[in-house]
Amino acid sequence: MIGDGGGPYRFPGASPSPPLSTEPELSGQLPLEKKRARGWRLGVSLAIAALFVWLMHAGALPLVPDGQAMSRVRWWTFAVYLLGWSVVHVLRAARWKLLLAPIADVSLRRVFVASFIGFLAIVALPLRTGEVVRPVLIREKGKLSAWAALGSLGAERIVDGLVLSLILFAALRLATPLDPLPERLGDLPIPVRIIPTLAYAALLSFGAALIAMLAFFVWKGAARRAVEWLLRGLSPRFAGWVATRIEGLAEGLTFLAHWRQGVPFLLMTAAYWLLNAACSWLLGWGCGIDEFGYAQACVVTGVLALGVLMPNAPGFIGAFQFSLYAALAVFYPRELVLVQGSAFVLLTYVAQTLVTVVFAAWAAWFGGSSARGWLAAWWLRVAAFCWP
Repeated sequence: MIGDGGGPYRFPGASPSPPLSTEPELSGQLPLEKKRARGWRLGVSLAIAALFVWLMHAGALPLVPDGQAMSRVRWWTFAVYLLGWSVVHVLRAARWKLLLAPIADVSLRRVFVASFIGFLAIVALPLRTGEVVRPVLIREKGKLSAWAALGSLGAERIVDGLVLSLILFAALRLATPLDPLPERLGDLPIPVRIIPTLAYAALLSFGAALIAMLAFFVWKGAARRAVEWLLRGLSPRFAGWVATRIEGLAEGLTFLAHWRQGVPFLLMTAAYWLLNAACSWLLGWGCGIDEFGYAQACVVTGVLALGVLMPNAPGFIGAFQFSLYAALAVFYPRELVLVQGSAFVLLTYVAQTLVTVVFAAWAAWFGGSSARGWLAAWWLRVAAFCWP
């Protein structure tokens, strides 16, 4: 940790990391190229946030609800939501151990610490660049490489997307949308009918991604040659690099060959998403959306997850709220979406952000000097960028 005079920080049993003081980023002397790259990422992410905030303002979609909306809230449901989403957060983290098991034996404590800090980094850093934090924190020299860990997360993301898309597809079939669907989202000239269309497109996309990774996993040689043949016109070196990276990500599917890891992982993934939807169901009712059914809650959960999946602004500002409003508009009239819906949107955002921050703080405190050192290092990097 930093308080140890810049000494090495590491997980128990992990290989030592370089001292913090030896990293140029931490001294505030970032190379010009890195400053430019970080400035570009931050600028793009803030532009995304500004776009969504402008869209919400133009569409009369409130970021902060008025007193009338908040007066309808049954506040005990917010407390239950916090507890329920804490369980969701733990499930999301714990199942990673099952993906890592065929590659390396990693303790559950290390998985939790790396995951909870990583989840905060995904939310806080621009363009979802925090995705790399979990592999970096969990790696261990000679035992588990960051690329192998990243491959397991690639498999996690694709299975997540496929399971979520299947739930979303079933929920759209079971739920009863407005008929006809509105031609405007709030005051924006965006037809609400595009929401189901995008959901079906996501199902096809994640299904295709899973098939591609399975092809690399089962027929490595043939799949590699196919990718190199397709891309060699651009650059043989680039084609080889892409093939190697996809091959590494496909190794994350190793857990499927082991039923003791594969079956529990799929069950935990389904439970994670279904419990997530159940939390939204309760909070939606608690905010005064009295006809909010479980199928509608599954659609809302799915649209939100897809909405924040792409590179985004820090804190998912704008995209998070816009996705929830878009999902609610499939089922409810404009007046309800902008009143009761605005309370639901705000409380969902506050609750999920609060749980993410609290669990990351727990991981930093109980994860040992490595976790506290990483968080301190991260804040120093932010300070070095903002105040060079």
